[in-house]
Amino acid sequence: MPHIKLPEGLQGIRGPMAFRPQTAKPLNELAEALLHAPNSLPQADRELIATYVSSLNDCYFCQTVHGSIAAACMNDDQGIVRQVKLDFTRADISKKLKALLVIAGKVQKDGKLVTAEDIAAAREHGATDVEIHDAVLIAAAFCMFNRYVDGLDTWQPKDEELYRERGKKTAREGYVTMSREYLPVD
Repeated sequence: MPHIKLPEGLQGIRGPMAFRPQTAKPLNELAEALLHAPNSLPQADRELIATYVSSLNDCYFCQTVHGSIAAACMNDDQGIVRQVKLDFTRADISKKLKALLVIAGKVQKDGKLVTAEDIAAAREHGATDVEIHDAVLIAAAFCMFNRYVDGLDTWQPKDEELYRERGKKTAREGYVTMSREYLPVD
């Protein structure tokens, strides 16, 4: 049961966002810019970073929904998502993404843990400054998003099929478009 009265029937972050549309708008715009908008880093990779950080933070909703979005971007390959959460070093992903996940994992713990060597390794595997920036910001933002979802004890159903369907839709339509389902239109 949520700690405050949230709109019923909206899982995870959708409940608090519908409760407070003034803060939801910039949060959805940030998610759109980081995860869905055109970028040299594929959408699946950006969603995997969000999924990985959310799994480290043990946020069921965020790791499940963003894992579903990542899978939807990869022909529904849930296996890669599971492997990234379990041990990304053995996952069938690029060396660049592995280097960015090292950075994201350190940001999740404490941003000061990221070293010049971590950045050099990411660059060595082809990461641009924008991709490094975005990996750090995705990790930092998902620490906030995870704490927002869990700090209010939002409704997080365990039916993974709900997340898969939502993931497919979000992968196609993005975050700002999807937010229109539960937020008033300006």
